[in-house]
Amino acid sequence: MSNRKLFLIGCLFLGGLFNYSYAISPVLDENDSTEFFELDDIDAHKDFVSTKSFVRDTVDIYSNPACELYNYSWTSERLNPYRIKIDSLPDSVFINCSDFVYPLRSNHVTSNFGMRKYRYHYGIDLGVKIGDTIRATFGGKVRIVDYERKGYGHYLVIRHNNGLETVYAHLLEVLVNVNQTVKAGDIIALGGNTGHSTGPHLHYEIRFLGNAFNPTKLIDFQTKKLHKKDYYITKKDTYSHAKELKAMAQARYHKVRPGDNLSKIARRYGVTVKQLCKLNKISPNSILRVGKKIRYK
Repeated sequence: MSNRKLFLIGCLFLGGLFNYSYAISPVLDENDSTEFFELDDIDAHKDFVSTKSFVRDTVDIYSNPACELYNYSWTSERLNPYRIKIDSLPDSVFINCSDFVYPLRSNHVTSNFGMRKYRYHYGIDLGVKIGDTIRATFGGKVRIVDYERKGYGHYLVIRHNNGLETVYAHLLEVLVNVNQTVKAGDIIALGGNTGHSTGPHLHYEIRFLGNAFNPTKLIDFQTKKLHKKDYYITKKDTYSHAKELKAMAQARYHKVRPGDNLSKIARRYGVTVKQLCKLNKISPNSILRVGKKIRYK
């Protein structure tokens, strides 16, 4: 091949390399405020940036704990964004709890999981002193750090590597950030009395695919240990409270007005006084306070 041909081929190669480099990494003259991209260069640059963003987002999605189980959903906007009903949960799921650490010093339960008059209490309350350290139950990644003045107060949610999520609420201060990776036993917060709270305590929830279950199914709060290191979530046992939730969703209430009594309320809704007493755990002679809610269904 002649020297002339080799020279021309070399020029073409270097010219193409220069144009490609310019498209993906252009340099501005500090004194030049004019637009410097050609149309083709702009498209190439957009493609490059788009590819970088796609790769970064993909890596982030796949780095979240139990990403496949949660269908790659990861958001800090809502406590339960998954919209999966208990009836739609898998029949049985194995949960590895080998790295468990009890989350606080106290084992004093001040309020249990279950019905609370007109609403459901989705966690268990444990007495704390203001400033007590709160620890991550399992290893995972912080999904939510937020504040609710009329609810949880300062609270956080951790998605764990084993597929569970835990909620820690009414905190004095949260010591971790959203998307921060934590190990089991890491200090994540200080116990407090913020939000809708009648005294210092930790409101503690365990959830699976957004659905809370009684923490005592997993943890013996008297001994501060697990019942078993390996736990199987089942709809029949883990979510044995599902019937209560359905009944609560169907419940209807009457707000007591001046002059109301049980007989009058029973006639209005086509039920018996005995049924009203059973639903509301009261006697036929109970005094009805104006404004009180009486369940009739």
